[in-house]
Amino acid sequence: MFIGLVIYGRLDTLSGGYLYDRQLVTHLRQQGDRVEIISLPWQSYGRHLGHNLSPLLRHRLQAPYFDLLLQDELNHPSLCWLNQWLRQRPICPIVSIVHHLRSSEQRPAWQNWLYRQVEQHYLRTVDGFVFNSQSTRQVVEALAPPRPCVVAYPAGDRFASLPDAAQIVARAQEPGPLRLLFVGNLIPRKGLHRLLTALARLPQTDWRLTVVGNTAVDPAYTRAIQRQIARLRLTPNVTLRGPLLSQPLAEAFANSHLLVVPSSYEGFGIVYLEGMAFGLPAIAGTGGGAQEIIREGVNGFLADAPAQLAQHIHTLQQQRQRLATMGLAAQQRYRAHPTWGQTAAQIRTFLQQIGNHT
Repeated sequence: MFIGLVIYGRLDTLSGGYLYDRQLVTHLRQQGDRVEIISLPWQSYGRHLGHNLSPLLRHRLQAPYFDLLLQDELNHPSLCWLNQWLRQRPICPIVSIVHHLRSSEQRPAWQNWLYRQVEQHYLRTVDGFVFNSQSTRQVVEALAPPRPCVVAYPAGDRFASLPDAAQIVARAQEPGPLRLLFVGNLIPRKGLHRLLTALARLPQTDWRLTVVGNTAVDPAYTRAIQRQIARLRLTPNVTLRGPLLSQPLAEAFANSHLLVVPSSYEGFGIVYLEGMAFGLPAIAGTGGGAQEIIREGVNGFLADAPAQLAQHIHTLQQQRQRLATMGLAAQQRYRAHPTWGQTAAQIRTFLQQIGNHT
């Protein structure tokens, strides 16, 4: 197959969605498929809407040599009307990879209403969907007419060296403060501000927090986080490390006791599964697909309110045997999950079917 993949910016961007796209592209190329990356510039939402009028982009997307156009749904404002124009000149099928809808995020209702109108229009212009979770599928199917689709879960097996059961138990039983890890770009949706509010309720001798994530995505939010850390007098206990590549990130997972990323919404939440690979129970928010990974009280917890977050962290700080048991259950959950190779192969089979029958 010759596939055109539409994304914003660079494929090596550090986020779960780009990791998903990157793993898929690698697999497709390994199987002999040709993938051309069509990169659109990161701009404001309004400027993205203007991309629909670009003659150059129209010409590039209707290239007759593509067997299939694959679009990351993140690009929906740039494609919502352009796709409609393309469908009037059918050259190849269009498939959308949906990680989560912009209108599923927490923001004022009127803003989400506007985003939902644009997203709904976009969703109706494609021939098929690749979903990262059942939760994402259900949200999309509430807005769009039925289309061929596949639910292909992200994986967590990109790290080579993982702790064994004995190491997970020994780590949990180490004396001293609970070593907490937050992994996610510093944006409001990831919930670092809620986590800091929760930690301020606990004795500072009981915990240490390492924050891994890009601080430049939302500079205003990063400044607010820094002010919050200072205001709550948490500076000695919180380390902002910025984004990490695979090896130092693996070391951060291996050296932690508990992963806490209380996002207001995740389409799936690859980071929870990656933490489980290292035997880390996960505390996530209740919105979206995290509930498809985390079993409450078995391999983690689902919580939104700072009081709940604080209680769960306190419990695992005090009950180290429970921490060990949940850590073992977390790694078992990871081992039962599909690998990136299996997920990408599932998507490739689906794309071949769409190409043959559309």
